[in-house]
Amino acid sequence: MCDTMVALGNSTRDGAVIFGKNSDRQPNEPHIMIRVPRKMYKKGSKVKLTYIEIDQAEETNEVLLLKPSWIWGCEMGCNEFGLNIGNEAVFTREKYGPESLTGMDMVRLALERCATSEEAMELIIELLERYGQGGNCGFEKPFTYHNSFLIADLHSAWVLETAGNYWAAEKVTEVRSISNGLTIGETFDKAHPELYEHAAAKGWCKAGENFNFSRSYSDPLYTYFSGSKNRGWETINCLENKKPLVSVENMMAILRSHDPKTEGKQFNRASLRSVCMHGGGLIGDHTTGSYIASLKENSCLYWVTGCSTPCLAVYKPLWLIDGEPVTFNEDEETNAIRYWMQRETLHRMVLMNQIPDLDKYYRERDLLQGELLQKAEAVDGKNVSEQKLLEIMLYAVKREQELIENTIKSGSGIKGVMKGNSYFRYYWQRMNKKLNIF
Repeated sequence: MCDTMVALGNSTRDGAVIFGKNSDRQPNEPHIMIRVPRKMYKKGSKVKLTYIEIDQAEETNEVLLLKPSWIWGCEMGCNEFGLNIGNEAVFTREKYGPESLTGMDMVRLALERCATSEEAMELIIELLERYGQGGNCGFEKPFTYHNSFLIADLHSAWVLETAGNYWAAEKVTEVRSISNGLTIGETFDKAHPELYEHAAAKGWCKAGENFNFSRSYSDPLYTYFSGSKNRGWETINCLENKKPLVSVENMMAILRSHDPKTEGKQFNRASLRSVCMHGGGLIGDHTTGSYIASLKENSCLYWVTGCSTPCLAVYKPLWLIDGEPVTFNEDEETNAIRYWMQRETLHRMVLMNQIPDLDKYYRERDLLQGELLQKAEAVDGKNVSEQKLLEIMLYAVKREQELIENTIKSGSGIKGVMKGNSYFRYYWQRMNKKLNIF
């Protein structure tokens, strides 16, 4: 379960395109930050994706991948041109196919091979129609679904929603969000040529009525229990209310937000209705990573947590320059997982009530976050040296690491007692044991 949002330049305070996404996955699945440089390949080369092998491009773009550690593709990411893509699980009436492309594979392929949002959308459609989509995307238990995508570049954005090999696409005009349900209705800019005829033949729509993609193709039961309606309403409402002054700070607040019934109880009560999702329920998904992009013609600035639970985390600034200290290379997967795990230890200690002064942590986190936002704003889009950008990133990494280590140390030796009902406690005790924490 996830949520992805975008505000185009006509809706933001500084004219940037602002993109944001939470990745909601099974709680013990490490969500890692991998940076892959531009590469050349011999003609006729192949690339092994999560499940299948396809033809490799002769040249691939530099990409930043925010991804489950075991998946070839990514939940969200960007490339050297400022192209950003996030994908969502959606539940449809179409049957799930055999192992082929995952939605995350399609995101990475588009980032590696395209420069604009429309190019990426067309490539994903081509891949979908050529190879199909399918395969388990669950970490500890099987989870299959179809996919929707929010695709943004420095000037434009598209929503692409799929049901098996069928699809519909809608161009974004101001602000837009997607979640774990189909959202494109009676109007769309592009669609599979046989979309209506296929739905009519299945009895999913009636002849003579206005065709509605979402109503015709959605699986209503799974979509309802995903909690996507509540989260989708919350995200788009927040963006609409902030127009034309949407900011990175607004996006952080949305990605950290909880359902009003859960706010203040998020560490002892699960909720699929919260944008910052907390596991512990029957479905059990949890926000394992969070990401924001601020895209301008002369500057693309990214904000990453590198860890779960954005309501606890620090968003750190990232510019894709040589020597940046935030991300990891593909051959550093072990270090990337270790980085995520240390921050996950903090989250599990909060669940166990082992942090003696959580309010103190929040005060220090908020002060640091505000300082990093000010430092980034002071140089964003300005003619400053890469050395200055490196100094800001090094400062952010150092200060956040100190905060994490000091907070964990403050709770070491404290015998915590987890709150919540018996099922919630059992759920997280089982997760902790599997992750070898406590």
